[in-house]
Amino acid sequence: MVVGFVLLLLGLIMMVTPGPGLLFIFFGLSILALEIEWARELNKQGMQGLERIVAKLKNIFRKK
Repeated sequence: MVVGFVLLLLGLIMMVTPGPGLLFIFFGLSILALEIEWARELNKQGMQGLERIVAKLKNIFRKK
């Protein structure tokens, strides 16, 4: 659980500094989602948003 919080914190720091902030946030939430309900819900919402973005990108590239 500590690793999840550390990755989440590093991701938040990297949002304002150079680095893969979103990637670390997703990894941190995924680890925290194994034990904490609020992290599980955030992770599910994030995955649903990512699936919508991927579907839109697929539609854009199919049209070309």
